[in-house]
Amino acid sequence: MFYPLEMDFAKIFNNFKNRKILVIGDLVLDRYIWGKVERISPEAPVPIVEVTSEDFLLGGASNVANNIASLDGSATIVGMAGRDRSGDIMKGLFDRKGIKKFIFDDQRPTIVKTRVIAHNQQVVRFDREDKRKVSGKAFEAIVDYIKKAVKEHDAVILSDYKKGVISPELVNEVVKAAKPKNKFVAVDPKTGHFHCYKGVSLITPNLMEASHGSGIEIKDERSLIKAGRMLLTKLPCKAVLITRGEEGMSLFMKGRNVIHIPTVAKKVYDVTGAGDTVIAAFTLAHASGATMHEAAIIANHAAGIVVGEVGTAVTTPVKIMKSIRHSK
Repeated sequence: MFYPLEMDFAKIFNNFKNRKILVIGDLVLDRYIWGKVERISPEAPVPIVEVTSEDFLLGGASNVANNIASLDGSATIVGMAGRDRSGDIMKGLFDRKGIKKFIFDDQRPTIVKTRVIAHNQQVVRFDREDKRKVSGKAFEAIVDYIKKAVKEHDAVILSDYKKGVISPELVNEVVKAAKPKNKFVAVDPKTGHFHCYKGVSLITPNLMEASHGSGIEIKDERSLIKAGRMLLTKLPCKAVLITRGEEGMSLFMKGRNVIHIPTVAKKVYDVTGAGDTVIAAFTLAHASGATMHEAAIIANHAAGIVVGEVGTAVTTPVKIMKSIRHSK
């Protein structure tokens, strides 16, 4: 596989700290309850988890912004949260990580995904959420902010977790604001929402999402290529990056042959948030001067690092550079 010169990567990483990325999407607070299991409940055939600790991490679109910050970029997050304890915790995490925010406070609860983990295995997950489409004053406030903020940022990421923020109307407003300024707009898509993404620069679906979005069952390389090209034409967009798990990634660009990038992940413990890392690393790298091919390589190494950790993880330019060197 072709790799650009190491000095080119170093220059790209050095530019990370000068780039501002606007992240728009569904804000999620990830709650992790850690414990151990030594017996089964006498009340029902379920394990009793003795809780040892509890953590709160940024999830959903919040984790995309967290990845940008961890990669030394400047992130601004736009979305919705409730006027509740979880919303306060989330805002506190943004402040501690230096992430700027525009959060419309609403009557709906802050989205919280709670995972109970014992001996590094997830026992159960329960979600608290309200997935109604954002409309009315909330929609107007978010769009007004986006129109101003696009001018001040180098690229835009739409992180769609299908929880109500991302809609055809919102994407249309983002594209209208970004196009005259020639701003790169990347989307981490969700099955069933591909009709929303017309006119964006990049989408980063996984295999299942790409299959549903293109209407083509992906079962081999031939159908993969057909699906990727279909998405390029259907949306239309400049590029499609299909993440393929243990098979790596495939990058489709208009007028170019598909580029297959093999995985570099050595161990896979948890894929939670890997898509967030991919779109964050790709967009920040491209905004920092990387070609789409170079950006995909960087994103591939970033994802290979985070899947080797349990929980919603992030990585750093130093770790990615080390991974690139070791893969040559």
